[in-house]
Amino acid sequence: MPRKTKSASPATPAIPLALSELHIYLEGLEKEHQSILKQIKKKRTELNNFVERMRSLATDVFHQATPSFKKMAELDQEIHALFNEILTTRKFGKQTEKHIKELYLNLQMTGIISPKSVGKDDDEELDELFENSEEMDSDETNQNRHQYWESQQEVESSSASRTEESRKVRQTFLKLAEIFHPDKVKDSETQMSHTEIMKEINKAYQEGDLARLLEIERQHQLGESIDSNSEDDLTRRCKNLEQQNEILKNQYEKLKQELRLAKNTPEGAMVSDARKAAKQGINSIDLMVKTLESQISIVADIRDFVKGFREQKITIKEFLDGPPSLRSSKQEMMEELLEQMMEELGGIIIF
Repeated sequence: MPRKTKSASPATPAIPLALSELHIYLEGLEKEHQSILKQIKKKRTELNNFVERMRSLATDVFHQATPSFKKMAELDQEIHALFNEILTTRKFGKQTEKHIKELYLNLQMTGIISPKSVGKDDDEELDELFENSEEMDSDETNQNRHQYWESQQEVESSSASRTEESRKVRQTFLKLAEIFHPDKVKDSETQMSHTEIMKEINKAYQEGDLARLLEIERQHQLGESIDSNSEDDLTRRCKNLEQQNEILKNQYEKLKQELRLAKNTPEGAMVSDARKAAKQGINSIDLMVKTLESQISIVADIRDFVKGFREQKITIKEFLDGPPSLRSSKQEMMEELLEQMMEELGGIIIF
């Protein structure tokens, strides 16, 4: 009896090798895409949290340290007024007047009091004291010019990529705006919902935030549909993802740079210092206020010292030796601490 042969099952069309490779490549691009979006979201949250900590700390410093800073400002004005009175009302020899002005200038240059002109613009002897700093400023200016030229070169070389980035952001924005514009729907509830979504879309567009636009697109399942067996569709999708991923990588790098810049500001440095202090159980603001109070005492002693010379209770020799409070190593440490703190607080407290 002849054997029965099995009937052949319907043949499944084989996917061409090119399509198979495109599927693999597309899968890799989509994984990379999702990974970058997660990194951007995480870095954006980190940046926003850090900025919020900066604002919170600045507010606390403002409320707690403002009285001390006001007192420092008053003492500063008093010392300047005393030196101005001494230099304009009393008569000294040329060398003595020069030394008094040098003492006044040293108090300014060390940060004990604020910088201010000492009097005559044609005082050649005092101009010599600034000669080195002017040369440094000139070198710094040349260096800044060189850095500016280099940055301009970078701007020109990256203009094409920025144009592509702007085009992609605008393209995505227009696509979302076409769908979510409130005027395109009649239902009041839907209009309210679309209005809120459009606020997010507009904000992301104004900030050039492609990641957020794509996130909104994904939340509402608006991604383009492709035919997985169409080489043209797969190729188009791959190219689109390649462009998006490149732009998203740039966006991630910009967020990292923004965070670095924020941390390098005076306010950012204070946040870092406050964290380190908190780990040791120290309230950095309380410590700062106590340090300011100690420094106020030092500056008040200097004010009294200058006042004593104005009232001729201190000899010229004693006066030119400088305030006693600045001659001990302990007080020198206080000056350094105050100087560092002033640099960090300079951008926060403005009178």
